[in-house]
This record gives sequence, C-alpha cells and structure tokens, in this order.
Amino acid sequence: MTNPDIKRLYRSNTDRILGGVCAGLGNYLKVDPVLIRLAWVVAFFAAGVGFLAYLIAWIIIPSDPAH
Repeated sequence: MTNPDIKRLYRSNTDRILGGVCAGLGNYLKVDPVLIRLAWVVAFFAAGVGFLAYLIAWIIIPSDPAH
C-alpha cells in the first residue's frame, strides 16, 4: 500500500547527465537541477567531499520506477 501523497526521492532517468542524482534532487526539492549540479561542483572543489557524497547518493537513491 503506497500512499500517493508521500514524496519520494528517486534518481532521474530522463534528465540525467551522469547518474541522475542532481536531477532527482532537483525534482524532489522543486529546484532547477542546474543549481543542484553547481552545488555538487562547489562541494567537490571546496573540500573534495562532493565526489564521495555523489557516489554515495548514486548508490543509495533508487532509480525512478515510473520511467
């Protein structure tokens, strides 16, 4: 029994560049995925944690079953 009112976080299968993580987060937060991608790049160059965080998110967040 899945409640259709509950928002779920999925990786995007349609608006993806690498793994669909940023597009999925953008859809979930109702933000342009480009802003999420810029945040990942800044996190990557700021402390190097962006790459590790992206890989973990890619593994943990499931792919969108609707597409």
